[in-house]
Amino acid sequence: MNASMRRYRVMAYIVGVALIILVLVGVPLQYAAGESIVVTVVGPIHGILYIIYLLSALDLARRARFSIPQMIAMVCAGLVPFLAFVVERWITSQVEKGSAGSSPGTPRSQ
Repeated sequence: MNASMRRYRVMAYIVGVALIILVLVGVPLQYAAGESIVVTVVGPIHGILYIIYLLSALDLARRARFSIPQMIAMVCAGLVPFLAFVVERWITSQVEKGSAGSSPGTPRSQ
C-alpha cells in the first residue's frame, strides 16, 4: 500500500498545483487581459492529470477500503482549488492511523 499511497500523494500535489495555476493565473489573465494561452495550455494538462489522479485515488481507495465520504472528498479535491492539499493530508493521516474504512469522527471497530 506504500507505493499506492505515494502515487496518490504525488498526483494530489501535481493536480492541486495545476488547478491553482489554472484558476488563479490562467482565468484572470483570460478575462482581464484577453490572454488565453495559460488556459489553453494548462487546462488540457490539468484534465489529463486529473484522470491519472482519479485512477491513483481509486487504487488507494480500493486497497485501503475507504468509505464513500472519503472517496467523494478525493474526487472533489481535483476540482476545488486548494482542496487537494487538505484532502491529501486528511487521507494520509487516515491511512497512517489505519482507520481508512471508518467515517471521520467515528471510532474504528477492532
